[in-house]
Amino acid sequence: MFLMAGLMLLALGCTEKSNTYNLVPYPQELSPQSGAFKLHEDTKVLYAGGENTRFVAQSFADFIAPASGLQLSVEAAPNAKAVIGAILFVEDKAIDGVEGSYKLQVSPRGIVVKANNPVGLFYGFQTLRQLLPAEMESKTQVSDLDFSIPAVSINDAPNFSYRGLHLDVGRHFYPVDFIKKYIDLLALHKMNVFHWHLTEDQGWRLEIKKYPRLAEVAAYRDETLVGHLGVGEHKYDGKRYGGYYTQEQAREIVKYAADRFITVIPEIELPGHAQAALTAYPELGCTGGPYKVAKKWGIFKEVYCAGNEEVFTFLEDVLLEVMDIFPSKYIHIGGDECPKDRWKTCPKCKKRMKVEGCKDAHELQSYFIHRIEKFLNEHDRDIIGWDEILEGGLAPNATVMSWRGIKGGEAAAKQGHNVVMTPNTHFYLDYYQNDPKEDPLAIGGYLPLSKVYSYNPMAGELSEEEAKHIIGVQGNVWTEYMPESSYVEYMTYPRACAIAEVGWLPFEKRDYSAFAKRLQGHFKRLDVMNVNYFDKVLMPAPSVEIVEFIDEGVLELTDNAVAAALYYTTDGTTPTAASSPYQGAIKVSEEGTIKAVAIDARGRSSKVLEVPAKRLSFIEGTASVGASKGVEVKLVKGEFATCKAVDEADGEMLVMKGITVPESAGNVHFGLAFEGVLSIDQDGLYQFILGSDDGSQFLLNGEVVIDNDGYHGMRYKKASLALKKGNYPIKVLYFEGGGGGDLRFALKDDQGTDMNLNSCLSH
Repeated sequence: MFLMAGLMLLALGCTEKSNTYNLVPYPQELSPQSGAFKLHEDTKVLYAGGENTRFVAQSFADFIAPASGLQLSVEAAPNAKAVIGAILFVEDKAIDGVEGSYKLQVSPRGIVVKANNPVGLFYGFQTLRQLLPAEMESKTQVSDLDFSIPAVSINDAPNFSYRGLHLDVGRHFYPVDFIKKYIDLLALHKMNVFHWHLTEDQGWRLEIKKYPRLAEVAAYRDETLVGHLGVGEHKYDGKRYGGYYTQEQAREIVKYAADRFITVIPEIELPGHAQAALTAYPELGCTGGPYKVAKKWGIFKEVYCAGNEEVFTFLEDVLLEVMDIFPSKYIHIGGDECPKDRWKTCPKCKKRMKVEGCKDAHELQSYFIHRIEKFLNEHDRDIIGWDEILEGGLAPNATVMSWRGIKGGEAAAKQGHNVVMTPNTHFYLDYYQNDPKEDPLAIGGYLPLSKVYSYNPMAGELSEEEAKHIIGVQGNVWTEYMPESSYVEYMTYPRACAIAEVGWLPFEKRDYSAFAKRLQGHFKRLDVMNVNYFDKVLMPAPSVEIVEFIDEGVLELTDNAVAAALYYTTDGTTPTAASSPYQGAIKVSEEGTIKAVAIDARGRSSKVLEVPAKRLSFIEGTASVGASKGVEVKLVKGEFATCKAVDEADGEMLVMKGITVPESAGNVHFGLAFEGVLSIDQDGLYQFILGSDDGSQFLLNGEVVIDNDGYHGMRYKKASLALKKGNYPIKVLYFEGGGGGDLRFALKDDQGTDMNLNSCLSH
């Protein structure tokens, strides 16, 4: 009898297919079930609730129709408590949960989606959509299509109320159909905000009826930069470029998004990034022009005149029309990268500063932002802006987007302001995700999928109460080097999938390996939707570029590929799937070359990573300890392309405690040269880490140790040195070339512990 039962179980195991759930983002709670519900021509889609519930039910039926050919009947439910052979959407106010939470039960007998609001029902629909075969995304009927939905029990809710994706249409202009496709992909991944960056130095993209020259003049530039802004002599294509969205088109997009429970937040840049608008209306600038719509990227000195009342009349008129088109609670006003050069010499601006009691140009910008906020608040709207709006004092009701790392967001949260975390270190999708030699031109930096997914928005130094002000996350797509919509997709996906899951799941519930495996199935859906996503096998990322050691070194590898295994060799041979599998830190005690490769679930191999291993000899210091703590800093204002140019230039001398950007540097176009003495208390192996946006170099004993020179996004480099006890002359060179200035310098001891640099430095 026991044997018979075992044979029966074995037979069932052979015939019953276990269900898979390639859901992105993954639900908070998912209980696998056996069996499946199969759609057929008699399946009904029922709803119990108001008009919005009926709308979601009808949306599900409309989604099913093209690929399946099934015209499912949508009807009010006669009984909301039980369902057999149907799909039921139930809006139940008694169900607990935040907006967007839902419960989904799929069994072979029927399907029930429950939520206390239509948003949750819509997210339940998106989960059903992803449970169906990828071919269901087809716009034409597919023969021999399996209409089964795997049985499952799900209790789900978003972790953050704000889950957004941004698109810059100022640098490059994209057709309405692509904007709708972009929104469709947000809906699929349960993201609820489309941040539409509509104005820039290089083009104004929204029709404003009262100011027609914004469409006629500001929407077009004479030509466009060819190649990278920071490389070589600037050349241009000689072709007029531009376009704008009519108000009717913008309203159409707002409704299209609203039908998918997505809010469109428009961004009207001020007081900087205004050169296109000033070209159309030069009287709004400090100099009166003439101006030209910018034909290259970067940051420009031509900004709205803060002392001119006509500027505020213009902006209020513009914002009135913007508010009439966009019903969103938030209006994004930019506020970033506003050089103060013109304001410092403009008589009107200087008069405004005196009248308003502004001690400097930063406070004048704060006045500007406060005034715009007051106007928008009077119309029942709130402002949201980049973290520069913190400078000079934050407007009372403002929400901050923290893009220059996380510090701005933490500062705003400590002041009681809501924050959307969108750090360039993890969420800037214009950064390369592959070897720059292999991919089309991008702005710089390196941001693989695994790093995007690794971000924890709640990891900062905030109290429990302060952390409540972190309301969400957002990915940003800046398009200087994305002239075509297909390249926007290539840079955005699948990294936007990772951002969607970061916004949906708490950090402790996330698992990159599981996410990567689910993506393999999810890619089939993106294929059917004709998304030009990034699908290459990336090399493993090494913890150091060179394993430098005294007795024994360590190399750690990070899997940047999707659903891949890592293999390595230490004898110089090329690794294969038969080589040693990477299962932890590789210990190295001999000089040579470690080679590693990633091989994904489809058997595809990455390029081979090669990391040299080098035994170090001890270095001795060549300096005497300085008389005073800290370092001397030369601050040089101007545009630079190399660290050498900063080193050779004359500038203002400062003294600082550590190696960081002084406030007086501003936020664009400057160079810094730090010099001091580093005191080492005992012999040992020390690791130096230098990160910068843009170029930087670290010198010790007069020799370059880390070379991070050139124009690029935030990029970290490391080097290890065997140092004898003593005092070492050091120099750190840095330049900021185009916005987003950031400099990080750190030192770790042989145990990997961060050292207090400030206590080790003197001059």
